[in-house]
Amino acid sequence: MLRIGAIDSAAAGLIPPLLHDFRERFPGIITQLVEDKSIRLIPKLIAGRLDIVFIRPRDGLNRNLVVRTLTQETPVIALPVTHPLANRERISVDELRDEPLIVPERRSRPHSYDLTMKLFEDAGLHPRIAQIADEKQTIINLVAAGIGSAIVPRWTAKLAVSGVTFVPLMTVGGISLRKLPLAAAWAKAVRDPGRDQLRELLDTNIDRYAEQA
Repeated sequence: MLRIGAIDSAAAGLIPPLLHDFRERFPGIITQLVEDKSIRLIPKLIAGRLDIVFIRPRDGLNRNLVVRTLTQETPVIALPVTHPLANRERISVDELRDEPLIVPERRSRPHSYDLTMKLFEDAGLHPRIAQIADEKQTIINLVAAGIGSAIVPRWTAKLAVSGVTFVPLMTVGGISLRKLPLAAAWAKAVRDPGRDQLRELLDTNIDRYAEQA
């Protein structure tokens, strides 16, 4: 059995087409998918309870792990459909200066939290935080309820929640739009043919899989 760990972004975006291709090529290998946050997936990988994980990379990870960045996920703004900006093709961060925002707790989702903070910092602004919530489904439900708006990965638009629209973000002044890194990690010294076959598929098809991110 090949034991795969994945954060929600990977489980909803990159993983489904990857597992589809893997099962077609290697039907004899059973896969198990464990969805969790990076802070809990990494210890499971180190302990040998998972064979490969898809995480948000960070500095200072265990030296016995190989960490390979796969793609950069594009952020969008989730708005109530009744919001004055909901019908725009793009929204600049500057236009969100007075917008009540829903953000995750930093300890739980440091990359997502920092993305919002740094996007506003790039625009010379401070975000107006109205609500803390960790899970993407909960955040989108809160947006639908009119609690506020949220900067989320583009894949979140796949969540079927009525009353919410997702609009691409843009920056001003020539500053590049910050993105969310997605990486794969595995144990350096462990030999695992099934894991390596999955990695080969990733290497060959990453551009196609990344389109889902």
